[in-house]
Formats: sequence, structure tokens, C-alpha cells
Amino acid sequence: MKKNLNQLKLQGIMQINNENYRSIWLDSSCGNMNDQAVKIIDQTLLPHRFEIRRLSTLQEMVTAIMTMQVRGAPLIGAAAAYGVALAMQEDASNIHLDYTAKTLLASRPTAVNLRWAVQRMLSHLQALPPEQRVATAWAEAALICNEDVALNQAIAQRGLTLLQALSARHQNRTSTNTLNILTHCNAGWLATVDWGTALAPIYAAFEAGITLHVWVDETRPRNQGASLTAWELRQHGIAHTVITDNAGGHLMQLGQVDMVIVGADRVTKNGDVCNKIGTYLKALAAFDNHIPFYVAAPSPSIDWNITHGHEIEIEARSEDEVAYITGRLADGTLASVNVLPTGSRAANPAFDITPARLVTGIITERGVCAPSDLATLFPEN
Repeated sequence: MKKNLNQLKLQGIMQINNENYRSIWLDSSCGNMNDQAVKIIDQTLLPHRFEIRRLSTLQEMVTAIMTMQVRGAPLIGAAAAYGVALAMQEDASNIHLDYTAKTLLASRPTAVNLRWAVQRMLSHLQALPPEQRVATAWAEAALICNEDVALNQAIAQRGLTLLQALSARHQNRTSTNTLNILTHCNAGWLATVDWGTALAPIYAAFEAGITLHVWVDETRPRNQGASLTAWELRQHGIAHTVITDNAGGHLMQLGQVDMVIVGADRVTKNGDVCNKIGTYLKALAAFDNHIPFYVAAPSPSIDWNITHGHEIEIEARSEDEVAYITGRLADGTLASVNVLPTGSRAANPAFDITPARLVTGIITERGVCAPSDLATLFPEN
């Protein structure tokens, strides 16, 4: 039985085996403010194994971010905030606070939410005496998480209006009422604290009764689409099909894609979009086939200090992510296999830049706008 959106606002959208979760949360078993821990879903094991990790130190949080046990720009920001709190209960001195900020900032260079969260934590902690920093850090990290959920709920509502209008036009033009949406990488609740960005309007539309089908790009080399987005959609009961990364343009040519929605690791002042590698190719194919291409991004993902996408540092990750693929064997065990010839090298840029001219609109918590109108939507920046 579907829930209405007001109910979903109260308890969140994330459902795992019919139980509500967030992607990161405080360990409720900890009673001492100076001995807190954080729990996460280990995303490197999905979809084959669902395991929760307990993180109690700064280094454990940094490792979780770097190895992508937690990933997705908004979730990385929330994780970094909790990383600062964990560090403060270890050592609340100025020297350790500075070390903490530098360590976290170096863990993933591309997603702007991480820097935004660390800077926000610093602004609240630097002026305080060390003895007040622990409690303040935990409170501010929790606030950042709750704000992320609220921002994504608003994106869901803004995007829902867009999908309702598109669905109505679609039904007037075709004999089917199914809205086919293509997405790339994972921008669902696993990439945020809850709800997600690109998937948030899809969840809201599904709950509102719109008939949906989602084309899920596998998203090589880490397969976040096949492993995470498909898993999320299945948990929620939304029809979907996993496709190879190179199939999207073909489906667009056949008229089987009505719109594209992706997330963003960083949006520049002029509306250029940095997102998972392969996003640019989807935008080009959508543009050539006159298919609307939307980006869902909360305001912390907008970098007002950078005007053009070429200014963004693109993270280069390990060759092993290209060379090795992890899967489940017939006996249920997980194994990694090398798919490259011995001696072959691999390049692994993690993100690419989609120019603003290829983006139909950006879905934010304040509304949907053309990339060129971002500053109008957020005049305070």
C-alpha cells in the first residue's frame, strides 16, 4: 500500500526489506558524548551483501570515504561532518582540528559537498574553546544530515511537478502511459542521507501514481547503477532495466527514453555539471535526440567560487577499479576477477563535465531553472 508524501516526509523514503533506514546515523547504543560512533551501510558490498559498519575514529571515516563505503556528494558531506565530530572526541585541540580538515579535504577532491561541510564545521568550532567542541560538532553534524533530507524532499516535490507535466504530455502523444526515464550512476538515497537527488522525483512520482520505468546505466567501472540504483529501485518496487553504458543513445534513437535525470558532484556558477564519468555522453545523445536532460542538485552541490567546469579537479582513481570486477559466484561467495590482458594499463577518471548548454534544467530545492538562471534562484550567492 502506497504512502502519501506527508507520511514519507516523516519517516523518509529509504526502505530496506520494508524497514526504514538512513544511509548514515549515530549509533544509539552510545550513551557518553565523548564516546560516540557512527553507523553506515557498506556500499562496496551491495547488492550481494547488506552490512552495517560502525565507525568510531576519524581514520575509519576517512577510509570509508576513500574506499567508497560511503559515496555520493551529499552523503560524503554528511560523512565528513561526522568525521569532524569523531576527531573532536579524540582530540579537540586547534592542531588536531586543522589536521582533521586537511585530511578530510584530501580524501575525495571533486565533490564540493565535502569541502562545504568541512568549512561549515570549522566555522562553528574554531571560535570555541576545546571543551565545547565535542558537543557542538555532534549537534552540527546531525543538523547537516537533517538539512540534507529536507533539501532532497524539496527536490522530490519540485521534480514531481516536472514529471507530472511530462507524463501528461507523454500520454497525449503516445498509446502508452509509461514514462521512461534514464539515469546514470547512483543518485538515490544511498548517495544522500535519505531520498536522493536524481531519484527523489522518481520516488515521489511513483508514490503519486505515475507509471514509471527506469533505464539504469550500469556505470562502469564501479557499476553504481547496476549495483546500487537497481537495488534501490527493486527495494521500492519501481520497474527498471539495467543497461550497458553504451546502450542509452541507441534507446534514445528508438524513442524509448522520455527524459534523463542525473545527479551532480559539483555544479559551477554558470551551470556546468560535474558528475560521474559517462554523464557527458548521455547529455550529448539526449541533445541530439531532443530529449530533456535534467540535473538534480541541492544547493550545497553548487560551487559559487568556480565559473566553468574546466576549473574542477577531476579525481583519478585506481587502475584496479577498471581491471577488476567483483561479482557473486554460483555458491554465493563474492569474488573479484581481472578482465584485462596481462601488462595492459588502464586510466580511470572518475568524473566528467557536461557543459551548461546541454542541460535542459537543474532541479534544486528552490525550483527548476535553466543553468543560466542559477544565480537568480540563489541571489544570496
